Amino acid sequence: MDFITATLEKMLGPGPFLEFLAHVGTFAGAISGVRLASAKHFDWFGAYVIGFVTTLGGGTLRDILMQKSPFWMEDPAYLVTTFLAVIAIALFGRRFISERVTWFIFDTIAISIFMVIGMEKVIEAERVATISAGAEYTLGIQLACWWKAIIMGVLTAVFGGVLRDICINEVPLIFRKEIYALACAIGGVIYFVLLACGVDARVCSVTCITAIFVIRALAIKYRLGVPVLIGRRTIHLPHIHHHHKVQNGAHKHGEDSKL
Repeated sequence: MDFITATLEKMLGPGPFLEFLAHVGTFAGAISGVRLASAKHFDWFGAYVIGFVTTLGGGTLRDILMQKSPFWMEDPAYLVTTFLAVIAIALFGRRFISERVTWFIFDTIAISIFMVIGMEKVIEAERVATISAGAEYTLGIQLACWWKAIIMGVLTAVFGGVLRDICINEVPLIFRKEIYALACAIGGVIYFVLLACGVDARVCSVTCITAIFVIRALAIKYRLGVPVLIGRRTIHLPHIHHHHKVQNGAHKHGEDSKL
């Protein structure tokens, strides 16, 4: 019994647990990117590139900001996982991955997992820095980096999707009315609230992932979204443009009459 308990603890420890989540999120993110690439009729290489930037773009930006080598440069398994997504779309795309609800599931799984991974990377960096400085790493120090962790988590979660949408000539989803990055931020707040209450980090991670998924699902089902910002000048711009166009036309007509 002790052997089984020790084995499970080792398999589900913070390191293996996050690594497992990372590969699940990589595959899900790549699926969402490759699926959109297939809808745009990209070739296999183009689809792989879209899947790559979708699933690894956010983590790459995170590591660069944290002055680290991008994670996929240290472990080629992420590149293989992305290629498996291309194979999955090629084999099963017409059957079920072409459905919008399936794309939502894969995309939401990806951003929720990447949100947790981004926060955990910041927390781990704070822990290493604290121990290296010879200080004691306490819960207070862990909670003090909450704002950095949430921001870095959101960047990890959504930046790949921004690159994906730019590459396929679409307005990035984060800039639309749909609740996207906001759901990740709310999940991050829930994570740190539970952590402050003494809840295990793995439970906090699963709860954060679940919360993001539920928020996104409810937002889509009930058509909830962030209010669109519309300024007065933006409303009158077409009229002003038309007015100038009419004036210019009249001015040119006057010159023609003089000739």
